[in-house]
Amino acid sequence: MNNVLIVSVIGPDRSGLVEQLAATIAAKNGNWLESSFSRLAGQFSGIVKVAVIGAGEEVLLALQQIAGLDIRGVLDVEREETALVSQSVALSLIGHDRVGIVKDVATILARFAVNIEKLETWLSSGAMSGEMMFHAQLILSAPLDVDLDQVHRQLECIADDLMVEWAD
Repeated sequence: MNNVLIVSVIGPDRSGLVEQLAATIAAKNGNWLESSFSRLAGQFSGIVKVAVIGAGEEVLLALQQIAGLDIRGVLDVEREETALVSQSVALSLIGHDRVGIVKDVATILARFAVNIEKLETWLSSGAMSGEMMFHAQLILSAPLDVDLDQVHRQLECIADDLMVEWAD
C-alpha cells in the first residue's frame, strides 16, 4: 500500500502555478497521481492526489511555502479496490437557472444513495430567450440495485423545463 496525500489548493490565479506545485512535489520525491484544477472568478482552485514516502509532511510543508496559496492536505492510505458494489453513470442536466437547483438535484441523488463523484456546472445565455440556462455534467456512483428510471423521473420533477439525460 502507498501513502497518499490529498492536497487542496486555492488562491489568486497566475501563470506558472501548476509548474510550481509539480516542481515542489517532485523535489520532495512525491509522485503526482491525479488532479483536477479550475479557474473560477479569478481564483485558481483544485485538488491533487500525491503518492508520498512516509507521512508526507515534508511535501505538504513545502507546498504550503508557495506564496499566495491556501494549501491543505489529508494523508490517507491507498486501498485496493474492493468488489464492485456500485455502477458509474454520467448525467447531463440543462434547464432555466434558478436559486436552489443544485440543492434540489443533490437532495434527490442522496435520497437514492447516489454519490456525486464529479460535478461541473456553468451558465449560458439561452439561444432564443436570452434567459440564463443552467448546465451540469455529473459523474455518479450509484448502487447496483438503484432504479435509474426512478431517479430520472424525480430529477425531471424539479422543473418543467429541466432536461435530464443519462450519458454513455
